[in-house]
Amino acid sequence: ARRIYHRLKREKAFTGGESTIRNIVNEMRPKHKEAFMPLEFDPGEAAQVDWGEATVYIKGNKTKVQLFCYRPCYSADIFVKAFYRQNQESFLEGHVDAFTHFNGVPGKIIFDNARVAVKEGFGLYAKPQAAYQALSAHYAFTMHFTNINSGNEKSLVENLVGWSRRNILVPVPRVETIEELNNILLAGCLEYRHHQIQGRSQTVGQQSETDCFALHRLPAYVFDTSKSVPARVYDDSTVQFDRNRYSVPVELVGRQISIKAYGNHITCYHNAEKIAHHTRCYGRSDTLFQLEHYLPLLEQKPRSVYHSKPVRKSAAVELLDWGKTFPHDAKDTVKLLKLSVEYGVNRLLAVRDQLPAGIKPSIELVRSELNPPIEPMPHLTGAISVNTIDLTAYDRKYKVVGQ
Repeated sequence: ARRIYHRLKREKAFTGGESTIRNIVNEMRPKHKEAFMPLEFDPGEAAQVDWGEATVYIKGNKTKVQLFCYRPCYSADIFVKAFYRQNQESFLEGHVDAFTHFNGVPGKIIFDNARVAVKEGFGLYAKPQAAYQALSAHYAFTMHFTNINSGNEKSLVENLVGWSRRNILVPVPRVETIEELNNILLAGCLEYRHHQIQGRSQTVGQQSETDCFALHRLPAYVFDTSKSVPARVYDDSTVQFDRNRYSVPVELVGRQISIKAYGNHITCYHNAEKIAHHTRCYGRSDTLFQLEHYLPLLEQKPRSVYHSKPVRKSAAVELLDWGKTFPHDAKDTVKLLKLSVEYGVNRLLAVRDQLPAGIKPSIELVRSELNPPIEPMPHLTGAISVNTIDLTAYDRKYKVVGQ
């Protein structure tokens, strides 16, 4: 259009605008709309996978989450799970959870050429990542990667991304944890099974039963989707993973432990024993503390309680203020924190609110309120009546009459 415009100006003294020529060229240009072949799959043959994004509120904070979307091609049933990031751990975990949800594995998984799955190339020439290849071998499915800019090759799951946002995540959920969000998503997936897709004679749930019956059986062992790394415990009883730190029990300072990082959480082990579990942090230079990891050290050093970073990050300010009113101040505050780990902060604050005004609180009083005495059995004042039984019939039967 630009070349035509300049020629018209030069050769024909055209005085109009370039946009006029551009519009005329667009109208004259032949329009070819690509035709797509309608596809049909056998039960258990294939499933499509894709990522999407949604915005929710977690602990009051506006948070963008990544939706792992999985859809069997025969039944068009759905499985959606939220993760904090579109990383390899989340990608693998999404597959395993989907296989568990449908209690089987399809013969083929159709996905695009995202970096979490493909190391290089695309379509037929794609080279899968080693971890995704290991998952494929473990669950015995074939990997099928689509061509570039060919969303029609996995249109079922492409539609699922938008459908999930419009139908399950409206109104925008306000949750405390991502696990709570995933419970909402799972409920929406199960509810969808009552839906009947236009042009089909059965509901999604009915077709899903046929689909699941044809799936390959799950293997005896679940694939480990974690990113596993060793770590040494620092002097402040934390370990580092990626760019953040996580607390572990203080008795492990200086020891070597193992970290298993999943999409939404990390778990720490020492000598094959689970020692800590945290929500995975994707920030930078953050530290996640758990109060119970530091209680033994606080009992040894109670005077540090009000300036302890793990306490300030984990304990409610109201609880610390209440602890200052106890007879032994810091020592009692540590005991109060220990009770909060066992019973929960809200339970302790409820006890505080129930105490009559003017009563000096003590740890013994709080414990008595948390564990009220068991009501004694009622005292029986009346006489106990026992009916006399005639046993002469047994005497006659066994011929012991008169003995």
